[in-house]
Amino acid sequence: MSVREPTDRYLSPAEAKRFYDRLGSAQDWQGFFENPAINELIGHAAFDSAYSVFEFGCGTGALAARLLQHHLPADARYVGFDISTTMVSLAQERLKAWSERAGVYQSEGSSRIPEPDGTFDRFVSTYVFDLLAPDFIDQLLSEAHRLLVPEGRLCLVSMTFGASPLSRAVCWGWQRVWRLRPGIVGGCHPIELSDYLRLNGWKPDHQTKVTSWGVTSEVLIASVRKMENSADN
Repeated sequence: MSVREPTDRYLSPAEAKRFYDRLGSAQDWQGFFENPAINELIGHAAFDSAYSVFEFGCGTGALAARLLQHHLPADARYVGFDISTTMVSLAQERLKAWSERAGVYQSEGSSRIPEPDGTFDRFVSTYVFDLLAPDFIDQLLSEAHRLLVPEGRLCLVSMTFGASPLSRAVCWGWQRVWRLRPGIVGGCHPIELSDYLRLNGWKPDHQTKVTSWGVTSEVLIASVRKMENSADN
């Protein structure tokens, strides 16, 4: 189970923006360990039946382009948000071919998302929750709940704790750096996504861990947990 660390260990929105504005153009190099987990997500999220997708922390637009080109229906709508000016610019350029149905916008660092209730089939976020403070994650999950249609799916990938000797060693080293100087790793650190979902009313539909190059990622697809009526009928 994740331990909720002191809040001063997490990058502020302004600090995160500065980091990713400076290094955002090199973000795609992380694909060597991220792509296997993202492949797992795509394989189980049924994007072929999703007509509206929201992505929180869209980065350079790499996942969005992949979904629009190969997996989403031809008339599907995509909306992406990111806090980094550099990331937004890169994503907008990358998604030009789908500009009529794909929009990328800059976030001000708030968990509040300026989109109407119940307008998306999928809420996607990959390698973003693992740099957020716990309270922000809770707030963002509430927003995802609000944005999704009744049969919509939450689709997440994050760095998590390793299970093999190598992945545990990588995880230990990463956590040590993060605790000493979180800015070096862009605020990213291992978390357990499933812990947050249990506390926020979600039902996991697919959950697994994928290890690549010693880095373990958690892939989690969930739907809104329906409240059972406890009253006697």
